[in-house]
Amino acid sequence: MSTPKKQSAPRAHEVPAAPDSASAPAEAASSSAFAPAIGRIPIMEVTPQVEGGRLAAKGTEGESFPVQATVFREGHDKFAAQAELIDPSGQVVQTSPMVLVLPGLGRYEGWLTPGYPGSWSFRVRAWSDPYATWLHNAEVKLEAEVDVELVFLEAVALFRRAAEGAPEGSEARRVFEAAAAAAANDGASADDRFAAATSPEVRAAFEEAPLRDLETESAALPVNVDRIRALVGSWYEIFPRSIGAYKDGDGWHSGTLRTAAGDLDRIAGMGFDVLYLTPVHPIGSTNRKGRNNTLTAEPGDPGSPYAIGSHEGGHDAIHPDLGTFEDFDFLVGEAKKRGMEVALDVALQCSPDHPWLTEHPEWFTTRADGTIAYAENPPKKYQDIYPLNFDNDPEGIYREIKRILELWVEHGVTIFRVDNPHTKPVNFWERLLADFRESHPEVIFLAEAFTQPPMVRGLGAVGFHQSYTYFTWRNEKKEIEDYLWELARISDDRMRPAFWPTTHDILTPYMQRGGLAAFSIRAVLAATGAPTWGIYSGYELVENVARPGAEEQINNEKYEFKARDYTPGEDNGIPHLLGNLNRIRRDHPALQRLRGLVINPTSNEKILSFTRFARPEETPNGKFDAVIVVLNLDPYATRDALVYLDLTPFGVNPRWDAGPILRVTDELSGQTFLWNESPYVSLDPRGQCAHILSVKAI
Repeated sequence: MSTPKKQSAPRAHEVPAAPDSASAPAEAASSSAFAPAIGRIPIMEVTPQVEGGRLAAKGTEGESFPVQATVFREGHDKFAAQAELIDPSGQVVQTSPMVLVLPGLGRYEGWLTPGYPGSWSFRVRAWSDPYATWLHNAEVKLEAEVDVELVFLEAVALFRRAAEGAPEGSEARRVFEAAAAAAANDGASADDRFAAATSPEVRAAFEEAPLRDLETESAALPVNVDRIRALVGSWYEIFPRSIGAYKDGDGWHSGTLRTAAGDLDRIAGMGFDVLYLTPVHPIGSTNRKGRNNTLTAEPGDPGSPYAIGSHEGGHDAIHPDLGTFEDFDFLVGEAKKRGMEVALDVALQCSPDHPWLTEHPEWFTTRADGTIAYAENPPKKYQDIYPLNFDNDPEGIYREIKRILELWVEHGVTIFRVDNPHTKPVNFWERLLADFRESHPEVIFLAEAFTQPPMVRGLGAVGFHQSYTYFTWRNEKKEIEDYLWELARISDDRMRPAFWPTTHDILTPYMQRGGLAAFSIRAVLAATGAPTWGIYSGYELVENVARPGAEEQINNEKYEFKARDYTPGEDNGIPHLLGNLNRIRRDHPALQRLRGLVINPTSNEKILSFTRFARPEETPNGKFDAVIVVLNLDPYATRDALVYLDLTPFGVNPRWDAGPILRVTDELSGQTFLWNESPYVSLDPRGQCAHILSVKAI
């Protein structure tokens, strides 16, 4: 809503000018020079704020975010507060009344919704509310028949003051003048005078022309608002060399960027809108890895695309087997025709054959024996990769990496999936991401940082738009519930999650053992649990065989070609499920927002339920949207449960006669049910493992 007109009042947080030193005692001058840190109405612990406001909180166009503050005052007079949204030009464009969410702790909350990308900010404003104070005192005194006439004398003075401040000729001024006359009519009963002073018209007039004393505002805090793709996306990962690859008597022949483009109709047909390419650069031959990560490559083994660089070029080149920049531009163009953006893997590391080794040997670490240190995470060793040393010539490394990324932006890349950003300095990322926010604000960076929480959150805080998460390893009901809530309302100011059931590096025991049902369950949870989700190619074929002793696939595509047949003789239903999930996500803004979440308890430890919702201001049609998810987490057995719905988002109360409250339609099956506050569900993981329900209140 627009900012209400307000009457002038003392700005309690403003310090008066110091008295003239020639005429005022020194003690007075010293006292008046004191600048209190707390305003007249204390506003403290304002959130979201990252590092005390030195870093910007995260916001997305069209997504509401909560503003909280601890607000209180001395004595018993009433006060109120509102959150104010400030656009990049410095104008307050939205206000939101703040309501008490933690009684006894003075914690207030309001929600704001930025409309477009840019550098926004917000603040909290609080004030003493003379009408609410009078109303409270009047109710107490009139009930006790104490100071009755004084109560109405105060009302007359209050309404006259309000009338003077209201616009001349306005409806509010007319209402205030009439209320003052009614309160002054000592010939009427106290009940009638009180009713006139508290009528709906009077309350509406105070909404139009509020009376505020001791107005106080907090400092403004920054919010970086990004385009919607920073929050919402359905990713599909490919190794371009595998698509169109074939083997004949001469061995393997690589797929190309153009053959990869031939698979776009199938991928887009399942509703994916981000095509994620693993590195497309030349691959080194020194210490090249063979199949299944062996240390010795056989003739024809293509090597890992993460061992970047050869005599054919480095990060600014394309592997000759894949094609040329013209072919890359063709793939990007074909993807865009189908409504897809292209994300490119950025792996800031080198094979021993990378041109940088001869051009800039100072960018690497030389060990005591004179050799260059290769990457390792003991006991793991990556002999085909040399990491950069960012403390050797940091400025030179920075300029080169920025140049490389801008080259790919020129060729249509709008998203970078950054490999292992947690092994590079955080302040390097802070600078790079700030530069790109200034020069290429449309470009999005995803952090592939499977590491400790401080680093994951820190990378998000300094500017990464999205982050891989621990979702892949969260399997039990309680840990999933806790994690969904953490992402939605605890870490949401600094990181946005991306949910992946598997990656080319990760195949968890749950996915190895649970078969088709596990792949269905985790797809549903990923697609509904976070606004951004993704799958690695081959998911449709339930590729779940692990390399012995490892949580990754056997015959891993990182080290070999993998030509897949996506037309199996017997359809396993996964492609249809993926298409349905992406359709439901497109149809429901509730699944495109992070912060609108409530957890629904259930009577079975294997049945998970949550509701995602979008406020009217977050939806294209201005209507509230909600989706209830109920999911069987057990891939081996049918489970049933009572679901104890949290009805808060729907604004309805339980029916004590156990009658229906909600009409729900399962978006997967098309069935419609009438639900009360504790419906019964039964879910078979080998048939339909979940309900994804659109909702209407009855």
